[in-house]
Amino acid sequence: MRQAEVDQKSGRTAFADGPRLLADIGATHARFALQTGPSEFRAVRVLKCDDFTGIVPLLRTYLADHRDITLNHAALAVANPVSGDYVRMTNRDWEFSTDEVRRALGLHTLLVVNDFTALAMSLPGLKPADLMQVGGGAAASNSVIGVLGPGTGLGVSGVIPTVDGFVTLGSEGGHTNFAPADEREYAILQYAWQTWPHVSTERLISGPGMEIIYRAIAKRNGRNVKDLNAQEIMAGALTDKDPLCLEVLECFCAMLGGASANLAVTLGAFGGVFIGGGIVPRMGEWFATSPFRARFEAKGRFTSYLSEIPTYVITTPNPAFYGVATILSEHLRGRSGANTLMERVQHLHHELTPAEQRVAQLVLEQPRLVLNEPIADIARLAEVSQPTVIRFCRSMGFSGLADFKLKFASSLTGAIPVRHSQVRVSDSTHDLSAKVIDNTVSAILKFRDQLDVRSLDKAIALVAKAKRIEFYAMGNSRVVALDGQHKFFRFRIPTAAYGDSHLFTLAAELLKPGDVVIAISNSGKLPELLEAVDAARAAGADVIAITSSQSPLGKRASVCLAVDHTEDSTTFLSMISRILQLLLIDILSVGISVDAQNAELVLERKTGDGVEAESRRLLISHLDS
Repeated sequence: MRQAEVDQKSGRTAFADGPRLLADIGATHARFALQTGPSEFRAVRVLKCDDFTGIVPLLRTYLADHRDITLNHAALAVANPVSGDYVRMTNRDWEFSTDEVRRALGLHTLLVVNDFTALAMSLPGLKPADLMQVGGGAAASNSVIGVLGPGTGLGVSGVIPTVDGFVTLGSEGGHTNFAPADEREYAILQYAWQTWPHVSTERLISGPGMEIIYRAIAKRNGRNVKDLNAQEIMAGALTDKDPLCLEVLECFCAMLGGASANLAVTLGAFGGVFIGGGIVPRMGEWFATSPFRARFEAKGRFTSYLSEIPTYVITTPNPAFYGVATILSEHLRGRSGANTLMERVQHLHHELTPAEQRVAQLVLEQPRLVLNEPIADIARLAEVSQPTVIRFCRSMGFSGLADFKLKFASSLTGAIPVRHSQVRVSDSTHDLSAKVIDNTVSAILKFRDQLDVRSLDKAIALVAKAKRIEFYAMGNSRVVALDGQHKFFRFRIPTAAYGDSHLFTLAAELLKPGDVVIAISNSGKLPELLEAVDAARAAGADVIAITSSQSPLGKRASVCLAVDHTEDSTTFLSMISRILQLLLIDILSVGISVDAQNAELVLERKTGDGVEAESRRLLISHLDS
């Protein structure tokens, strides 16, 4: 099914399987929209979370106005860590199973992500009109980006560029310890300590935190005041010019500047630090005159470092919609198997405008030409304007043509980003299955890119001419040794496998020159195995080690076939390492087979067509299965 199609009446791009439900659910408000096409959000509505007992009643209230629409896919950004199927919200007494909510609403797809992960995903697509820069600095291309924003809490995340796009950090950086920068902030911290033994950054740099700062400064200044909420404090400062409220706002912005600087130096965020959330954008132009930027750069020896990093306020409404829409779109594309940029262009083709589709068609038909030609020639060949070429690149998720070409070139050479996802106790069967498979696939791809072909050539040559092969392995690696024994015995090579440490050295002492030992170990440190390898080498045999390249076993072997994938074998079975070891056995087996076929071809060329079949059989009798 196509992801999107052009509506013939309106000319707009619409999703072929209907609108998608998007939501940004905070502790106070929930914002909803229906996405009808790329960057097209309709029926935007804001609901108060206090009016609902849980997430299903909240969603049903919004959907009640759209009963005439069939919804198949939805994505929710929530102000909460998200790990696995079950979500327990931090700032509300709501908890739910993602899959149960999906079934209750009759959806095919429901994604739940952290709200600041969604906000971070929106950043690469934001335009200058969506931002207000505060202070100096210029964003470096292809660099890490930091994002944080005070609201009911303090969200923190980051965007890290990769070979094929970018990934976001699922961070809870708002819960780091608050660090005062002057005597006034220390007094505020002491005030908060009277209530909480641990005062996080979020406790003060947030809406409720602004109210704590107000009460603490009032006490410090010897004033008796009635309690005000965050909105009243901001109005008192920006509209009424109340001195106490202005002092609170200035202190709040300075604290935010310090937290932003800490994030910038932690991430190396030369792509900029972006401020979102529900508080700062309401300050408008006043924020640019606040102490925020001065505190951001006040980092002692690192002042010049931070002065180069730009800071921005996200001013566009509902930016999380763009991020959560991107996450959902990437997820739906991933189900169809798109894993290269060429496939992404194919799957996105129908979501593009007619002019952008002409650029996409040129990319699909003549990819190398697009890589090599300047923008003027690309525009001419696609029969579009140069700005259309740039719009096409941005629709694909890139900053411009140069960024697109860089990632496209990597995609054409088969480079695939490698990621690892931690399996958690709370994962559903679906989640843990996907993570185990994805982690294995990623490890195999990384292993492929790091293979030492010269070592493989040496190992294949040794095995192909071996008079006898013996496999030595213990524990989880024994199954790999048995697999190798089974395969190599079919090549008519005398083969044995030993998994008993008492037999290793005895067997090794009986070897002769021309024999080969294949020793398999994750750690490469087993004393019994090392002793047997030393005995085999002393007897004149060669040793092929399948182990870590830096292990004692790897260094003592004639040839080391490195498996440098790290696993905690003290707690878990070495699952992925075992699969990589089996792959090396398969590579050796195929190498022997190819070597046998090449040997037969060489003999035929030397002896002519009259050579007897028996002569050929004798040459390769111990190689041909």
